[in-house]
Parts: sequence; C-alpha cells; structure tokens
Amino acid sequence: MRFNNVVISDFAHYLPELVMTSDEIESRLAPLYNKLGLPEGRLELMTGITERRYWEPGTRPSALSTKAANNLFEKGKIKKSDIDLVMHASVCRDFLEPSTAAVVHCDLGLKPEAMLFDLSNACLGVMSSMVVAANLIESGAIKHALIVSGENGGPLLFQTIENLLNDDSINRKNIKKYIANLTIGSAAVAYTLSHKDHAEGAKLVGGISMADTTANVLCQGGGDTQALMMETDSEELMKKGVVLAKETWKRTKAEISWSNEDIDFAIGHQVGKAHETLTMEALGLTKTKTFKTYPFLGNTGSAALPVTLDLLNHEMKIEKGSKVALLGIGSGLNSIMLGVEW
Repeated sequence: MRFNNVVISDFAHYLPELVMTSDEIESRLAPLYNKLGLPEGRLELMTGITERRYWEPGTRPSALSTKAANNLFEKGKIKKSDIDLVMHASVCRDFLEPSTAAVVHCDLGLKPEAMLFDLSNACLGVMSSMVVAANLIESGAIKHALIVSGENGGPLLFQTIENLLNDDSINRKNIKKYIANLTIGSAAVAYTLSHKDHAEGAKLVGGISMADTTANVLCQGGGDTQALMMETDSEELMKKGVVLAKETWKRTKAEISWSNEDIDFAIGHQVGKAHETLTMEALGLTKTKTFKTYPFLGNTGSAALPVTLDLLNHEMKIEKGSKVALLGIGSGLNSIMLGVEW
C-alpha cells in the first residue's frame, strides 16, 4: 500500500503519575519467589524494564483517550470541528457495548457527522487504525481522522500479582505464562491523520500488513474489561514474531522503495530488551538510531509504538526530511510496518 495524500498532522500523549518498579513487584511476590527459589532482580534482568505506570483503579480508557486528545487539540493545529472520524484503538475498553469511541466522541464534543467506531487489534490497534484512516483519506471519504488509545494495564498487573500469590498450583514452569503480564504498563495517545491539502505534517509513505494467525493461541486475554487476565507463551511468540517481522520488513522496503541505509530512525513495539534485540538483528537495523520507552513505561500495548514516536520527537525534534520506520507487531500474530517521511 502506498499513500500519496496522507500526513500525520499532529500527535500527543498522556501518562500516569503512579509508578511501580520491577523491584516493587518482586517485593510483593517475595513469598512466591522464596517458595520457588527464584532469584531477585530476574524481572528487570530478563526484560530491561525498570518501571511501569498505572492509573487509579476504576479509571476508564475513554477518559485517558479523551485527555490525550485534548492535549492534542490544545496545540491548535487541528480543531475538534475538523474531525470526520474518531477511532478508539486500544486493547482496553470501557465496556463491550457501546463502543468506547462513542464515549470519547461525546466527551470531546465532536460534530455529529463524525463517524466513530472501536478498532481493536491487540498491540497493533493504533497502527491498524492508521492504515484504515489513510485509505479513507486517500479515497476522499474524509479529510481528518482522530485515532486514540487509552491503555490501562493496572488491573492486569495487580490481578496477576494477586493470582500468583494465591494460586497453590504455580510452579517454576507454569509461572512463565504470566511473566508478560508483569511487564504491562499504561499510557494514552492521540494521533490525527489528515489530507495533505488540509494540514501539514509528516508524510505517511505506505507500508505492508502481514499475518501469521497460526500463532493466535500464543497470547490470549480474557474478556473482563476490568481484569484483562492474560496468558502468554512469550518465548514461542517472540520466535514466530521475529520471523513475521523479518518478512514484513522485507516487503515493506520493496513496497515503498526504501533500504536500510535510508532509515534515520527505526521505532519498534516496546515489549522488552530481548524482543528489541532479536527484531533489530533480524531486520538488519542494529546500527540504525532508535528510541526506547519500555525501560520506564513497560509494554503499553497499542500505545507503545505511537507514544515512543511522540516522545522521540519531543526529546530529539526529528529533522525535516528524516525517514522513520514504524515496525509494528502484535499478538495474533499480525505485523504492520509503515514508512514516514518527516
């Protein structure tokens, strides 16, 4: 897929103030660690994650997405009245019905003509939404789309800790399927995509979407929006994910006529250090500049990659003409990789 008329016109984020370190998690799990003979410090050592953030219990994803969107609109580049479509793209939702996008639409006071729906695709929700919005803009159906994600990992984190402490069947083998839960953090983002004739911004060049759905059993979460219990075969998921990522990146480069040498920044999904290392090695991008948020945010689901791009630009001010590769991957498995020219 190639896009000729689409720009990322603006973006913003919203982060929690409450922090839990990996050391604190292990302190809470001390009875289990002692029982199983697990060494302290293993969580940070395995993942590279020092801390993650969370909101107070009961915080709704819609409130987080709304806050991130208001942070975007306060910058004044895009107005609320401009929005023709709002998509809520996070794993976390207020409820199964109605759409969380309906709550965001109401709380932002968007025009009644603006279309709205949820688009949930694990950690790829925002990236998937960008592709959908870009195609609608290219077709002429809309001029401006708002994509929001409000990921609140607190319920998953705290329920996992409680379950691990109270489940007598936990042993050194089956605890592995819950380790990924302890890496989850929280963050909210808002992005606007626009037709280039109606706003300035970074050009969305195009990319490729691929899937290996034989891996859908490797990471599955429950349907309770206030708990989100999840079990993950992290090792197998990472192996299959790297294979899929390698093929997706190969096809993306061919689609948008980029080479590894053209890339100024490569931003991947923020799972942890092992995933990042293996992915960048497989894609041949170990010498390409990147930016990491997983050490202090953890894995923030669909918000992870877009919040990292936002923070990269905030910290370094990406120069005009720079080429940025967005290397998305999510359980399912699904991979979307996009090229953006600043």
